[in-house]
Amino acid sequence: MPEEDAKAAIRQPVNDEGAFVDDAALSEIFAKTKGYPYFLQEWGHQCWNLATGDTISVIDAQRAETTTLKRLDEGFFKVRFDRLTPKEREYVIAMAKLGNGPYRSSDVADALGETPQSLGPRRAQIISKGMIYSPSHGDIAFTVPMFNDYLIRNFTSLT
Repeated sequence: MPEEDAKAAIRQPVNDEGAFVDDAALSEIFAKTKGYPYFLQEWGHQCWNLATGDTISVIDAQRAETTTLKRLDEGFFKVRFDRLTPKEREYVIAMAKLGNGPYRSSDVADALGETPQSLGPRRAQIISKGMIYSPSHGDIAFTVPMFNDYLIRNFTSLT
């Protein structure tokens, strides 16, 4: 979602309740969520719960991070991860370990000690499940922002 639309999506419901969100808080929320609508909603909700008075500040947006990530990890991201087979999980964790995407399919194969050709069917299954997509030939990326961060937070010590 474009930045101005994302900020309006947070600002409007807060304003409708007679409260305000300062610009720094809106920028913080947008930066953290990358404008993803469900994440905006969750972050805004947590900010609302934490704010004292009639203004959500950047401090509230920063304080909301722990609770928001916990809720996303236990709900949104877990549901997505649980849809993957063990081998598919291994693949997406290898992607996350490479840093921020997009990722070269060959780099994921190298990280797993396999060939890109042998991983083609696994990659296709993960794409069909809506977890990753191919933004250009030979590249892959996660379909939702912050999924790589979730994997790093929760699973990199398992591999």
